[in-house]
Amino acid sequence: MKKRISLLLCVILVFALAITGCGNQEPAPSENEETGENVQEESQDFKAQMTFNGSSTLAPVMSAIATDFIEEYTTWDKVDSSFPEENIAIYVSAGGSGAGVKAAIEETSDFGMLAREIKDEEKEKLGDMEAFTLGIDALTISINPENPLYKTKDDLSSEEVKKIFSGEYKYWDEVDSSLEHKEIVVVIRDLGGGAHGVFQKSIMGDTDVREDAIQAPSMGALVTKVIENKDAIGYASFGMVNQNEGKLIPLKVDGVEATKENIVNGSYKISRPLIVVKKGSLTPEQQAFMDMVTSEKGAEIIEEMGFVPAN
Repeated sequence: MKKRISLLLCVILVFALAITGCGNQEPAPSENEETGENVQEESQDFKAQMTFNGSSTLAPVMSAIATDFIEEYTTWDKVDSSFPEENIAIYVSAGGSGAGVKAAIEETSDFGMLAREIKDEEKEKLGDMEAFTLGIDALTISINPENPLYKTKDDLSSEEVKKIFSGEYKYWDEVDSSLEHKEIVVVIRDLGGGAHGVFQKSIMGDTDVREDAIQAPSMGALVTKVIENKDAIGYASFGMVNQNEGKLIPLKVDGVEATKENIVNGSYKISRPLIVVKKGSLTPEQQAFMDMVTSEKGAEIIEEMGFVPAN
């Protein structure tokens, strides 16, 4: 499982990951033995491929589920005998929650992936829509294991977190006097991303983050920055922390640890839903795949990837 996660993270955060069934050739037209009609013509509205765009946190999860779905069925007729014998193709690309919902609204992608709530104005543009809450993630306030802070202070108040990320605290000895006078390196997601919106609402309020904060293009990149710099601090996804166990140290916030139980019961305050949304109704083939996504097997994969499944 660790090998699969590593591969997915390496590929999907740079490129759109194209996942297809074995073989690249289109199946030859076949005829119905009784009527002689071309079966492919009957299923001309059937789409053998579907696309997902959006959250870089959710993208590896959807890729993992799609991989299992394709490995189990390969062609659509094995999913449902009424479907044509065409290779299953599921494309997943990471561009951020905002890009995901925009793609769903403009229908440049079948599904949008969000690691935040859907905004009211987005709901208006989506109109008649289908939304699936797949799980819950949290933003952990994480530091490098070589940072001595966690040995003296493993708990930060919301106000301390705000002062660090706003730049009011610029050096580690301002957080704890026993620490060295070294500059704090703040790492965040891009300001337009879903993760930063959640962090801004939960912690910062009307206070802006410091102007020189490093803006990472994906959650994977944010985590990498913290892993590589012992003076760095960032709001790392709970799932990404689990996937990089021992490489990051998540701190308590207001005395509450980011655990599965605390995320579910809401006592850990910086949490967010993992949502897949589609404008309009699902086609039968899309419904078949989303049935897998929302099934017990899908929940198992979500948990294996380090997140808290919704069901």
